Amino acid sequence: MKSTKSKVGTVGVVSLGCPKATVDSEHILTKLRAEGYVLTPSYAEADLVVVNTCGFIDAAVEESLAAIGEALSENGKVIVTGCLGKRDSLVRNAHPSVLAITGPNAADEVLSLVHEHLPRPHDPFDHLVPPQGVRLTPQHYAYLKISEGCNHHCTFCIIPSLRGPLVSRPVGDVLAEAERLVESGVRELLIISQDTGAYGLDTKYRTGFHGGRPVKTRLKELCTALSELDVWVRLHYVYPYPAMDELLPLMAEGKILPYLDVPFQHASPRILKAMQRPASAENNLERIRAWRKICPDLTIRSTFITGFPGETEAEFEELLAFIEEARIDRVGCFPYSPVDGAAANALPGAVPAEVREERRRQLMTLQEDISAEILAAKIGSEIVVMVDEVDDEGIVARSTADAPEIDGLVYIDGEYEATPGDFVRVRVVDADEHDLYAEPA
Repeated sequence: MKSTKSKVGTVGVVSLGCPKATVDSEHILTKLRAEGYVLTPSYAEADLVVVNTCGFIDAAVEESLAAIGEALSENGKVIVTGCLGKRDSLVRNAHPSVLAITGPNAADEVLSLVHEHLPRPHDPFDHLVPPQGVRLTPQHYAYLKISEGCNHHCTFCIIPSLRGPLVSRPVGDVLAEAERLVESGVRELLIISQDTGAYGLDTKYRTGFHGGRPVKTRLKELCTALSELDVWVRLHYVYPYPAMDELLPLMAEGKILPYLDVPFQHASPRILKAMQRPASAENNLERIRAWRKICPDLTIRSTFITGFPGETEAEFEELLAFIEEARIDRVGCFPYSPVDGAAANALPGAVPAEVREERRRQLMTLQEDISAEILAAKIGSEIVVMVDEVDDEGIVARSTADAPEIDGLVYIDGEYEATPGDFVRVRVVDADEHDLYAEPA
């Protein structure tokens, strides 16, 4: 049977994990294409496959190991990168035949490993052509990573050991990339990092910490500059630092989206202390009230953990009371999952798996009722949405309250000419627990 593989080196890339890993995959793909490699989504056509993994919670580890196994079975030549690569013994024990393993944020190292197993295509002119970035998102939105790593040491998390300490990109570099993305047709920039609120605290420009409290970062300066690009700017992974309060006027003025993705994780002061999270539950409620006073249209998204070691029924009830009082717009919840190397593993009072899951179910049932009430209040209002998809059944869009892939959608019925990336004014006519239904205004 004749081979389907190209005479030029052909590489497949499997990308798993969070948006930060997606950006890493985009960097790898861009470098491969800039050097003349052919990129393919097919195992059969690839000379080798790069698998960018996630290595945080057990489910992500299992998914990554399964993806590596599938790539080995279908292709046979696999380079592993990403967070699970930092736990190389785990990968080697499961899949000893992988060609090489490296950690996250390592596009140059991946390129060197590809060179070892698949010689670089020779093109004497390729260096004269500036590489065009490869993106894994649709053309009208893109993730913009502003820093790498984290300086927190939350007891349930091993991200600092996987991705290292906080390293912020220079403002000029971030703005230059943002401008290139906008010039290419991007209408929404999703700002991501491990700790967005700490942007700049690792650089010579930081004011740093005073009296144990974080003060000026460079995030307001960056957001102000990004707001001049005339696109949606959405912030993810923002810790509830006092310094974040200065971003709310930018949201109220419409300069950046009135949207904050804030991982509160719990409400019990004792549990938050055991997690080594910043800010107490009381401070979080006060801050939410203050944020909404400045920006009434603010959408807050957050994540929570149920069944953390030692969590009592009373402390879980504290969490439910917080959810009810805070009335957060978008909520994700995960039962606690032990992670190899996490300090929380040594804490006493392990909660049985079935109790962790039952508490997660209770929290999400409560949140569904809250979300349904919040969305029902929008019926009859007019909002501006961004079009994501257009097909024979209508238009699928998102409002300022909806980040792609994790939040709700707006389904638009009726005759309307639109393409992905267009902004459309619609009238909300119905709602459920997650999504809105609308017609052209």
